[in-house]
Amino acid sequence: MALGTEEQKQRWLPGIASGETIIAIGMTEPSGGSDLAGLKSTAVRADDGSGDWIINGSKTFITNGHQCDLAIVAVRTDPTKGAKGISLFVLEAGTAGFTKGTKLDKVGQTESDTAELFFDNVRVPDTHLLGEEGRGFIAMMQHLPQERIGAAVSNTAHAAQILRETIEYTKERKAFGQAIGSFQHNKFLMAELVTKIEVTQAFVDACVTLHSEGELTPTDAAKAKWWSSDIQGEVLDACVQLHGGYGFMNEYRVARAWRDARVTRIWAGSNEIMKELIGRELGL
Repeated sequence: MALGTEEQKQRWLPGIASGETIIAIGMTEPSGGSDLAGLKSTAVRADDGSGDWIINGSKTFITNGHQCDLAIVAVRTDPTKGAKGISLFVLEAGTAGFTKGTKLDKVGQTESDTAELFFDNVRVPDTHLLGEEGRGFIAMMQHLPQERIGAAVSNTAHAAQILRETIEYTKERKAFGQAIGSFQHNKFLMAELVTKIEVTQAFVDACVTLHSEGELTPTDAAKAKWWSSDIQGEVLDACVQLHGGYGFMNEYRVARAWRDARVTRIWAGSNEIMKELIGRELGL
């Protein structure tokens, strides 16, 4: 929507908007994840004068990868220019040489389709270039804050809901003749967790407001992403503990939530990379 030509928008956006066209974004590669500038997949001009591009390489950990109809992939179009030599292309499923791996067997979020993508001399016309040649890395950097604030929203909501359910559980579960939530340790723990969630929510809400006004900085998005995912992990780990043995059973939602949340400290840029971005902004 932000980078496409009018022809590209007319061609692909209606199906995307209706849900009939499933899309994926291919950034991460087997050789590296958060270091997008180091990607190795390539696109070179065909030598027959057609102006077409020939794409080779692979991607991994791609959400919607197995079922996607379209994949926006980041590839290197100029090996001499580093980050400024990366471009984005839109690949359509069924294009010769574009294959999808099997659904990856993840620790959590098993309902989510995550797969590898492979490109073996995939030939596409110049009309499949998304945005300007050589500006793919810049485009990803400009739009990653939206992904990161989106992750922060879901991290916070996820943790808040499971915490609410856990508080109710501790009112009903009895030990030594009283509700486990009435023990001082548990009471203080839940007081701390509720406070952390509400403080996190306030910061995330402020970031959402800034984003809606076009003023959210990459640094603030990084702060929201790493902080919310860390708080989510802390809250859900405590919720599992408060459930005791039941907290480790897959039939209990708290167990599935704890397992599903672990990846949020990795995806959308690992938390360590988020802190690196914040540190750079501090001039360090």
